[in-house]
Amino acid sequence: MDGARLDDTAHRSTRQLAVTAAARVVVVADAHLGQVPSATRDAFHAFLDAVPTLGDALLINGDLFDFWCEYGAVIPRKHFSTVARLEAVRARGIPITFVGGNHDRWGGDFFTRDLGINYHPNDVEVDVAGRRTWVAHGDGLTRQHWSAELLHHVLKHRFTVTTFRALHPAVGFWLADRLSVVLADNTKDAAVLERASAAQAAYARDLLGRRPEIDLVVLAHTHRPALQRLNDGRVYLNPGAWLDGHRYAVVTADDVVLQQFTG
Repeated sequence: MDGARLDDTAHRSTRQLAVTAAARVVVVADAHLGQVPSATRDAFHAFLDAVPTLGDALLINGDLFDFWCEYGAVIPRKHFSTVARLEAVRARGIPITFVGGNHDRWGGDFFTRDLGINYHPNDVEVDVAGRRTWVAHGDGLTRQHWSAELLHHVLKHRFTVTTFRALHPAVGFWLADRLSVVLADNTKDAAVLERASAAQAAYARDLLGRRPEIDLVVLAHTHRPALQRLNDGRVYLNPGAWLDGHRYAVVTADDVVLQQFTG
C-alpha cells in the first residue's frame, strides 16, 4: 500500500439519506457468502436470526455475498437461503441498509423493491443511531497497486456490468466463482492487509478532519477490525470481517463497540 489516496470527489458524489432513528445499529461486513465454508454461512444465518435482539437496525457494509449480480429475472440460487433470512429480518421490523462492496455492487431493485432494503451500490451518508455517518466499503479509496486501481475502475464501469449481464447467468456465475478464488488467493498476505488497514485508517482520519459535520466513518474491505476515536468524540469504525471470527459492531448514540457473535 503506497499510502492513502484521498478522493475529494467522494463527498460530491455521496447521497444524503436519513435511514433510521434506531437507537442501536448492528454493523457487519465481509461475510463473502458463497466462498466460505457452510459452517460460516450457517453461523451468519444464526446471526441474522439474532439481529432483532442485538439491535434495532442492521447496516451491511459490503461483500455480504461473493458474488452477487442482479439480472432482470434471476437471482443467485446459492444465496436464496440468505435472502430469505434478510426478508425475515425486515418482516420483524428491523430496517436494513446495504452498501455494496466490490463483490456485490451489481445489485438493483430486487433489494429495494422486493426486499425493502435500503441498497446503495456505492458510498452513502446515512443516520446511524443519531450520528451523521459516511459509509463506504473501502475498495478503491487507497492505492495498493496500479493493477488493483485499474481493476476497481473496470468493475465499476457501466460497460463491464452491462456486458456481464449479457452472459447467460450459469456462465456468468461460474466465471465469477473462478475469479473470486483467484482474487482471494492474491489478498491473503498479512503484511499487505496490515498496510491496507493502516492506509484506510489514515484516509478515515483525513476525511473526519476535512468534514467536521461527519460524526462517524464506517469502512470495511481490509478484513481488519478498527475503532479509533478522535479527541472530539467522532469515530472511525471498521467492524472487521464476519468470515474472520464472526465479527460485527454495535453503534449507539453514546458508544461504538466491536463484538464477536457466539450464537
